[in-house]
Amino acid sequence: MDYNGRMKTVIQRVSEASVTIDGKVHGVIEKGYMILVGFCDSDDENTVRVMGDKIARLRIFEDENGKMNLNLSQVNGAILSISQFTLYADTAKGNRPSFTGAGKPEHASKLYDYFNSYMRSLGFRVEEGIFGADMKVRLLNDGPVTILLDSKDMKKANHV
Repeated sequence: MDYNGRMKTVIQRVSEASVTIDGKVHGVIEKGYMILVGFCDSDDENTVRVMGDKIARLRIFEDENGKMNLNLSQVNGAILSISQFTLYADTAKGNRPSFTGAGKPEHASKLYDYFNSYMRSLGFRVEEGIFGADMKVRLLNDGPVTILLDSKDMKKANHV
């Protein structure tokens, strides 16, 4: 399988989360994941499916014994998806980040829409921000639990 993508996500297990755009609440969830999602130009729909499947199987909710053993479906959780090109910040030189590794907006926007529809096709309720908008995100991180997923790491682990 040809796989060249470098999609990045930050997944936070939340008790609640919301996104506000232009002073109006645009999306709200209770228990679930608030996911920051970023794409590069080499990402494609296959990259999105691989990452989406991994996110769907991720077991970071506690079972009756307090062990992280349950996935999002098992807790009837929802997703708040937020596009986030700043996941590609390069701070190696100077103090001002460079974002040249982030995908071009027209490409990344299509993949963001595809990611949200793919997660819905897996049976999840997905609320979302607006690609490229100035968004205010509120969340109550449960745990706190924060997981970084980078598709390059899944390639190394032979997930693709």
